[in-house]
Amino acid sequence: MQLAKVLGQVVSTIKGPGLERFTLLLVQEADSDDPERDGGAVFVAVDTVGAGVGEIVLVCTGGAARVAAGPDVPTDRAVVGIADTVVRVGSVTYQKT
Repeated sequence: MQLAKVLGQVVSTIKGPGLERFTLLLVQEADSDDPERDGGAVFVAVDTVGAGVGEIVLVCTGGAARVAAGPDVPTDRAVVGIADTVVRVGSVTYQKT
């Protein structure tokens, strides 16, 4: 899994089979020192938890994403959690407000 920040949504009125029930989110890989800082690559992920713009989320990839979203969902990235707190080496680097 990796941390990412939700930048927005991807709106698609026509989706492939299995994707119809999901919101597609635009997410950016987060920096572990400061998850709110812009920086990493940007991807689209299916949202399985109802995340919103600006939130720090947990994203799984590959087979784990397909398990999280369901076997009929053609995805390689899925948002599976919303971070409340990130602690690195004993220090809080992110706290949801």
